[in-house]
Amino acid sequence: MQEEELQDQNPEENQDQDSHHIKRVSGMYQDWFLDYASYVILERAVPSIYDGLKPVQRRLLHSLKDLDDGRYHKVANLIGHTMKYHPHGDASIGDALVQLGQKELLIDTQGNWGNVLTGDRAAAPRYIEARLSKFALDVVFSPKVTEWQASYDGRGKEPVNLPVKFPLLLAQGVEGIAVGLSTKVMPHNFIELIDASINVLKGKKATIFPDFLTGGIADFSQYNDGLRGGRIRVRAKISQLDTKTLVVTEIPFGTNTSSLIDSIIKANDKGKIKVKRIEDNTAENVEILIHLPAGLSPDKTIDALYAFTDCEVSISPLSCIIEDDKPIFIGVSEILKRSTENTLELLKQELEIQLGELQEQWHFASLEKIFIENRIYRDIEEAETWEAVIEAIDEGLKPHIKHLLRAVTEEDIVRLTEIRIKRISKFDSNKADDAISALEGKIEEVKHHLANLVDFAIEYFKNLKAKYKEGKERKTEIRTFDDIEATKVAIANTKLYVNRQEGFIGTSLRKDEFVCDCSDIDDIIIFREDGVMMVTKIDAKTFVGKNILHVAVFKKGDKRTIYNYIYRDGAQGFTYMKRFAVTSITRDKEYHLTQGNKDSKVLYFSANPNGEAEVVTVYLRALQRIKKLRFDLDFADLAVKGRGVKGNLVTKHPVKKIEMKEKGVSTLAARKIWFDDTVIRLNAEGRGELLGEFSAEDKILTVMQSGYYRLTSFDLSTHFDEDMIIIEKWDPEKPISAIYFDSEKERFYVKRFLVEDSDKKELFISEAKDSYLEVVSTDKIPIAELVFAKERNKEQRENQVVNLEEFISVKGMKAMGNQLTTHKLKQINLLDPIEPEEEVEVVQEEEETVEVVENNEEKTSVEVEENTVKEEPDTIEEEKKSSNNDSPGQTTLF
Repeated sequence: MQEEELQDQNPEENQDQDSHHIKRVSGMYQDWFLDYASYVILERAVPSIYDGLKPVQRRLLHSLKDLDDGRYHKVANLIGHTMKYHPHGDASIGDALVQLGQKELLIDTQGNWGNVLTGDRAAAPRYIEARLSKFALDVVFSPKVTEWQASYDGRGKEPVNLPVKFPLLLAQGVEGIAVGLSTKVMPHNFIELIDASINVLKGKKATIFPDFLTGGIADFSQYNDGLRGGRIRVRAKISQLDTKTLVVTEIPFGTNTSSLIDSIIKANDKGKIKVKRIEDNTAENVEILIHLPAGLSPDKTIDALYAFTDCEVSISPLSCIIEDDKPIFIGVSEILKRSTENTLELLKQELEIQLGELQEQWHFASLEKIFIENRIYRDIEEAETWEAVIEAIDEGLKPHIKHLLRAVTEEDIVRLTEIRIKRISKFDSNKADDAISALEGKIEEVKHHLANLVDFAIEYFKNLKAKYKEGKERKTEIRTFDDIEATKVAIANTKLYVNRQEGFIGTSLRKDEFVCDCSDIDDIIIFREDGVMMVTKIDAKTFVGKNILHVAVFKKGDKRTIYNYIYRDGAQGFTYMKRFAVTSITRDKEYHLTQGNKDSKVLYFSANPNGEAEVVTVYLRALQRIKKLRFDLDFADLAVKGRGVKGNLVTKHPVKKIEMKEKGVSTLAARKIWFDDTVIRLNAEGRGELLGEFSAEDKILTVMQSGYYRLTSFDLSTHFDEDMIIIEKWDPEKPISAIYFDSEKERFYVKRFLVEDSDKKELFISEAKDSYLEVVSTDKIPIAELVFAKERNKEQRENQVVNLEEFISVKGMKAMGNQLTTHKLKQINLLDPIEPEEEVEVVQEEEETVEVVENNEEKTSVEVEENTVKEEPDTIEEEKKSSNNDSPGQTTLF
């Protein structure tokens, strides 16, 4: 109708519209787009719950089975054969085949199939070959229970789903992007999946986590069963080769050595990290050497690599699969459960088919025996027609077939007529009975399996594990990560400047005062003379307020940097002092550290990174009633409180100036350090095992199973070796006792030595190849139990207990030590150590002397206090008069 109106209004364009007929596409768009989306979802991108395969993967495996003769086939030939079933281009089929081959489960490959570690592509299809693996032949195919359908052109048959008797989807993982949805199921460990399936069959709860061929370290604490909203953090495995070299030996899933190196180079170019050079020595295993500039902390660089490069990646799983031609979202636990139930059903079908076949064999073997033993074949001698032959045999069998499992059919009789004379002449009744008995035994066995189907399935999974577990151990280490704050590990790549009078800070103020080197992601803390504090993001130039007292890089959560602060309140003119730390703030918000009154002013300020408390001298303005115009204040007498407190009153009199008299020492207690073996990191929050209280010069001792020891600082960013077996606070007077095997001497040796203070990783056992550390202890009096091996034709020697302190004295770290025994040992055990007795001497006269000294000290202290009061009676008296007006909890000093 609208077209007609349009033509009436524009008669000149009628001819053009006839040649270009207008069609409305709204209805077509709705129908065709939905059809296309459904096709892509069902036929291209998303796997089936039943066999865990996408259509292209299923057709590839079917083609491989079609061509299977035990030998390798050219991939080009396999691609062409698969195109009989898969109506798409050869490139997509070839890529799918290479991906299957690289997963090292279903396809046995030959040639250059690429490298998932380096990202190298596979060679051209004409140069590489493939065949089905033994595992695929055992688990994936079973034609008798397979449901078939016609191929796309109707010329062949293909499986609707392959009868996979294994959680293949979870073992391989899958990733696909369809129209309107996507899927990303992570690969899981082969052995763990079998164990989990067995637990499902036993009715137990099964928990599984991904495992990646590229290895690495992963945190699955937010895995969320593989559903939407979950997150996996995967890190490269980085260790310290020496003080100037890091080595990457495993990489995160989804990366390769090329992309990883590119990300490191980009971070270096942006100034986030500092790297001297990178060497990629990857071949069969990953080996990337990262050489560091001199003076750079390897531990801090490792954290920076995790923070700024692809050495740590975050993966968002999304478990979507096809069930009954519909996409559904279920977790990996539910996928495992349904896969296990599907395996159980397939095993049941196979057993039922096997039972039917065995019963058919038994049926015909029994018929054959009846037919030959009773000479029924003679009844057909006079029969003239085929129908007469069938009828004669049928009549001859009737008296003997009551024990059979089913009725005799014409097909059975036809098979009897096909028995050769030679077989009849050599028929052995005893052998026939034995064959029938063997079949009856197999039938009973299959019936037993059907009656105990769950037990049969459990045994099936155990056999799979025993047969194929080699080389399929977990490659990805499961660990809980601590969060790395980027600002703490970022390399200082810019410089901070300040214009104190005008109130500007930034990286572009090169003509003004230099403050420090910093990172371009740091936060900056500012203290102003008017008593305002604020924290802002570093930028080229930022106005933060005039008269800046202090500017520095802000460290969130820093409880050890203490600010000593004296200010004059603008309302009353009184002077207050306080000590505080700044641990958390809202960025760009102004905080009043005074009482917020107008004309308040900071009279003294100091920032102390380790909680130092100095002594300052306060000078008062000369007034008639003030007799003493100067006095000292020690910040050590003041407790550290929150930044918002009012503070302690210093004086009510006007202050002229305040000067530092004496630098202070730290008033903070030694720092308590814990070791959390879950994340293998140090912390100060009380998680894990308490290592002790650490002062500035203290160190941590770690001993490795490889026979090395190492001394490190108690920096919370320190990384530890994976084979670490001892970690404790280092005591220089405490020896290490070790028993090790020397492969050259083929004997066990004992040594005791004091740890030498060194930044290097030191080897304390023999350097000979195949030497190893048996036991090690840092106890003062360790006890070892020797379990001797049984010698031929000799009595078993009794176990011997050895006190290692008495066995050998403390010698140098390089000493070989003493031979433990000449006899062959089966085992060495460390027993509970002997606690050394503490020597206590009691001398009566000395105790009395101590008491006198203490009393004298107490008296002296009292006298000092009294003298102090007498020195300035007027000031103290005035302060006491006004103390009733002070706020609760306020302390008056002067």
